[in-house]
Amino acid sequence: MPLLWYALLGLFFAGYLVLAGYDYGVGLLLARRDTPAAHRAGLTALGPFFLGNEVWLVATVGILFGAFPTLEGELLSGHYPAVAGALAGVILVTVGVQLRSRPSGPAARRGWDRVIVAGSALAAFGWGALLAGLLQGLPIDAAGHVAGQTHLATPFVAATGLALLALAAAHGATFLTLRLPAADAPATARLARRLLVGALAAVATATALGLLSDRVRAATRQPLPAVLLVVALVGALLAARAALRRGRPGVALAATGAALALPVALVGAARWPAVLVSTVDPAATVTVTDAAASGSTLRLLGWLLLPLLPALLGFQAMSWWVFRGRTDGRAPVYW
Repeated sequence: MPLLWYALLGLFFAGYLVLAGYDYGVGLLLARRDTPAAHRAGLTALGPFFLGNEVWLVATVGILFGAFPTLEGELLSGHYPAVAGALAGVILVTVGVQLRSRPSGPAARRGWDRVIVAGSALAAFGWGALLAGLLQGLPIDAAGHVAGQTHLATPFVAATGLALLALAAAHGATFLTLRLPAADAPATARLARRLLVGALAAVATATALGLLSDRVRAATRQPLPAVLLVVALVGALLAARAALRRGRPGVALAATGAALALPVALVGAARWPAVLVSTVDPAATVTVTDAAASGSTLRLLGWLLLPLLPALLGFQAMSWWVFRGRTDGRAPVYW
């Protein structure tokens, strides 16, 4: 039972990164010196999916608090700067997207665009820093508590945060290649291919720093799955670039989505069966079973999740079916 809930926790967080990843990617692209019409077109393409994508984060937090109370406490306290920054970014993006059309002046709208860019960068970087912090282990003492947050101030954490930011930007550009009018697709595809090169470089840098890090090597319990998942991530990015070159943006979007989901699988597999690896006291390492709630609590949560999971998946599928295809002049303007 704990293993099933741990897999569900990873599934929901990976789903959030995949779906909200193109939200943040489109937000990051507002930093480009495009026309106001181009910024509006990007947000219009995103509009029908924006709020629904954030539901996956709510579901992830619900599973974390309900099924893994021990993990929740130490994970949040040990990664407070990363989580607080990511959540601040989520709030800024949500507020910025929904308020940018309220003012009529172009200067005010450009100001809200900057808010969206900053929020998107904070969210993507923060979640990447969280995954890196988990992968390199935490200073958990004999009492079972994390001592401070200075363990996050490492080159590996910074590089992984930047890598996730680069992945989100490439994912967002690929999403727009699929959604914007066909006349805009070639230029957007070229942008996406360039961003994918940057994402490959960022992933390579983070991987190299991870291999050089004593903390990461010590915290990695399953090195073979970790290496295979990194190879799969690189393969997904190369496949996305090849698909864009062949004019297949749907395949490319699936590949960039896989690239955003794979880091979650990597962190879970590399530390198995631990969920929190102590870098100061091996006896303080927390396993999946240690972190999970009691069996009766997990069974009760299962009955609560049983009707919610199909509803969430069905809503997501319905949104993509109803709003499939490219935007045009008849598309509703949400923001």
